[in-house]
Formats: sequence, structure tokens, C-alpha cells
Amino acid sequence: MQLVKFLNNLFKNDGFILIDADSKKYIIGSPKKKIPIIFKILNKKLHHKLLLRPDLYFGEAYSDGDIIIKNGTLTDFLNLALKNIGRRDINFFSQFINKMSGSYRYLTNFNFIKKSKMNVSHHYDLSDDLYDLFLDQKRQYSCGYFKDEDDTLETAQNNKIQHIIKKLNIKLNQKVLDIGCGWGSLVFDIAKSTNCKVTGITLSKNQFDYCLKRNKKLNLEKQVTFKLIDYRELDEKFDRIVSIGMFEHVGRKFYKKFFKKIERLLDENGVSLIHTIGSVNPPGDPHPWITKYIFPGGYTPSLSEVTIPIEKTGLIISDIEVLKLHYSYTLKHWKENCIKNREKIVEMFDEKFFRMWEFYLTGSEMAFKWGDQVVYQLQLTKSYTSTPITRDYIY
Repeated sequence: MQLVKFLNNLFKNDGFILIDADSKKYIIGSPKKKIPIIFKILNKKLHHKLLLRPDLYFGEAYSDGDIIIKNGTLTDFLNLALKNIGRRDINFFSQFINKMSGSYRYLTNFNFIKKSKMNVSHHYDLSDDLYDLFLDQKRQYSCGYFKDEDDTLETAQNNKIQHIIKKLNIKLNQKVLDIGCGWGSLVFDIAKSTNCKVTGITLSKNQFDYCLKRNKKLNLEKQVTFKLIDYRELDEKFDRIVSIGMFEHVGRKFYKKFFKKIERLLDENGVSLIHTIGSVNPPGDPHPWITKYIFPGGYTPSLSEVTIPIEKTGLIISDIEVLKLHYSYTLKHWKENCIKNREKIVEMFDEKFFRMWEFYLTGSEMAFKWGDQVVYQLQLTKSYTSTPITRDYIY
């Protein structure tokens, strides 16, 4: 079987037992454990589909229950697989098809305001109850900042918020904008710790409604404003602009427009901080399964794809920090929280949804552990004197 040949070429470190849909058993690689992982295929079509485009069909098959993993978990298998794959393309067929579909998507994907709202709603308006089951208490749906690998999720997310606030170097009575504010936790923490006027914008109706209720409960309505609006519709000046985990949804065609808007909204002595998932590899194509099922319109850029549009707007890149492994640790917490609440999630949706969500979180965890994914924090200014000349003020 060609799939067996392909897998044996892929797995050079450790291995597993493959049982195909005809119940034939194969040894893949060189399993190190006395009781190796068993990967059982239940649908015969997967013999060819997993060879042709594994990065799409594996996720679909796991979600559909057409794959069973024994003597281990999905985490165990994906850890083994991504350790062997690393940062390279899986095979020629997958690379070629992804390139074709990625090029088509680039030519046809226009994240205009209406489309952006639809893409955001697809993911963020699923159910607030779902996010309560796996996120921290502040509902931070972005990478935490782990000063120690054993930090709790709550500690890491609070670390992240404080790290960003310090990088923004906010002064008294300044105006602050949060683009893609989520459930508002960063907005509220900035407002409470700096006594500034803070505006948060989002395209998610669920998040917007939650922020309004929370704002009223915290009695911050005179200081904090939320708007259900696209960043392109804003027209006022801010001293500080922050965006956490929103840039991945901007769309490659709109990078220059996004940074040009930042330049127009930012005061002459202003500071902006963009926190985004990115790739350490050269520009590539979006992951087909993630694009189809989790983040339509989403894309994680290479650093070169981000810096060139910034340079064309006249903004200065005053600081870049690369967060390595932090998101892997974050996703591990989210995944474990989901597994802990499996019954509740199945009751909310169904078994297929749970398996899809488990695959999304686990696959992403391993992509940040072994693959090309990192988080970039880019600090942008218009002037060399907008921030101190050393990084001491951050620490």
C-alpha cells in the first residue's frame, strides 16, 4: 500500500502500528514503546485520501470517527507525527494541492467588511458557554505569557496583559484603542490600571453584547466605550493602539490597508502594539483543514509579509519580540480543559463537534511545539522618541 510507503518515509524517529480498513497490520517506523500506538483506519477511502492530502483529510476523518487511536491519545499521536514532520511540507501531492487551492483562495478571498463580519461570526459567535469551559476567567482567547512552563493559565494570561500594558508605555489621560477586543478583558485592565479613556471594537455581536454588560457591571461606562464596528470605519486619533490576535483575520490583500489605517489613527507621538500568530518559514499557504472548519478567511503570515507593508506606510518598527512555545503551553491548557468538559460540550453540540474542537486545539498545540508557528509582538511608532531607548521600561 502506497500509504505505508509514504508513512515509513515520514516517520524516521519512533513509530506506530497501522491497521488499515481491511484489518491488515503494518509497522510504521521503529516504535520505541513496548506497547506502541495503534492507528486504525475504518474507512477504505482514507487509504488514498491520507496519501493525497493528509493535512485536510486527517482532521476530517478524526472528526467523523473514521480513525481510532489506541494505546495512546490524539495528543500522543500528533506529538509523534509533528515531531517527525517538523517545519517541512508533508509530501509533494499535498504541497501541490495546497499551493493551487492557496493561490485560488488568495485571488478570490476578499475580506471586505461584510465578509469579515461573517468570518468572525463563524467562530466567535458559536456559544459563550463553550468558551467559558476552556478559556481562563477573563476569556483571553490568545497566547499567554509563561514566565515558567508550570504557570497556570490564569497566571500566564495575566502576565500577557501586564506585558502588553508595559510595552504600550501608557501615560495619564491618553486615548487607547483595542482593535478586535474580544470579551474586553484587556480593555478593562488598561482602564483600571492607567485611568485612560479606552475604546474596544469587535465584529462579534456576542462579544459586543458581553462587553456592554460587563462594562456596566464594572461601572466603567464613563471611561470605556465599545463599538460593533470594523477598524476601517474608524476616524479619530489615539495615543495608543493595541491589537491582540486579530491580525490573523485581516487577509493578505489588506495588510497595507490595515497598517495605513494604524498610521492614520495613531497620534504623532503614539505607540501601537500588534500581537499576531506568524510563521518562521517563508510565505506559504493557509492550513486547509483550519481554513475550512475553524477560521475561514484566516491566515498566519511570515514575518517578511508583515514588515514590507509596514515599511510602505511610514511606520517605524521600534521593537519585535518572538514568543516561542508560549502558545503551545496555552493550547495545552485549553485542550485539557475541553477534555475535562467533554460531556458538557457534547451536550451543547454533538460528538463530532467535540472531536473537531479537540483536533483543532491539539493540532495547533503541536504546530507551535514542533512546526513553524510562533507569536510576533510588533511595536510600531511614528517617531524614534515615542518610547525609551532601552527595553528596561518593559521589565
